[in-house]
Amino acid sequence: MTLIADSGSTKTLWRTLNAGSMVVTEGLNPRFSTEEDFAKACAEVRRGVPSLGESDALHFYGAGCGSAVQRERVGEMLRKYLGISSVTVETDLLGACRAVCGAKEGLVGILGTGSNACYYDGNIVCYQTVSMGYILGDHGSANHVGRCLLRDYLSGQMPEDLRSMFHDSYAMTQEQIMDAVYGGRYPNRFLASLAPFALAHVEEPYCSGLLGACLDEWYRYQVQHVVARSGCRELSLVGGFAARLGGVLECFAARHGLLLREVAASPMEGLCRFHEGL
Repeated sequence: MTLIADSGSTKTLWRTLNAGSMVVTEGLNPRFSTEEDFAKACAEVRRGVPSLGESDALHFYGAGCGSAVQRERVGEMLRKYLGISSVTVETDLLGACRAVCGAKEGLVGILGTGSNACYYDGNIVCYQTVSMGYILGDHGSANHVGRCLLRDYLSGQMPEDLRSMFHDSYAMTQEQIMDAVYGGRYPNRFLASLAPFALAHVEEPYCSGLLGACLDEWYRYQVQHVVARSGCRELSLVGGFAARLGGVLECFAARHGLLLREVAASPMEGLCRFHEGL
């Protein structure tokens, strides 16, 4: 049996390649998740796929797995708690590339809780941007949009009618907000949980403008130099946030001369096709 896992910062999808069994656990990002988190998620997988055995194989694509040290750490925990010996750990960005491009070249981006971008030559990730995380980077992502919403809400820069609706939607005091951002265990998830407000009010100029500005920053810091180095302008995206941007994303692509080829909320279907073809 072959098991495929796509792990973002918010959730992890696990799917058996042939049987089609699906398990959803919390996100397993080694920058935030503890060994206990991995053990708990693996226990859920074993309950959901009881036939999983030592001779089976896992292909794990995860956020936060950019360094060899983190990939080795994640691999060790997965082997330990799933009880299987064949575990391959790759980045979520390579997973996105394989899902939407297969063996074709293209610009590939992730816009979910976090963000990233690269040029994929049909085999490997090339010209990848530096992943700076939710404080210094993640431009264009759900947590970036949430961060900007909070900034404008707390500073009084958000239009008053929207500020009132934002307050009613989340009902948090300033102290609670600051605790969630600076003292919470998963501040990136908290910030990303605010982004649906902008999507729900995208017809408001403030919200559409904020979403467009966040995407423009993503282009400036993560996409522009990849386009310059590769000469490629065909863009495919993966991420639940990307899939909900609709017309804002189309306007962004037109503004920067990009051809929007595919937008997939999840890479799982594409990853299954990729591994079935090996």
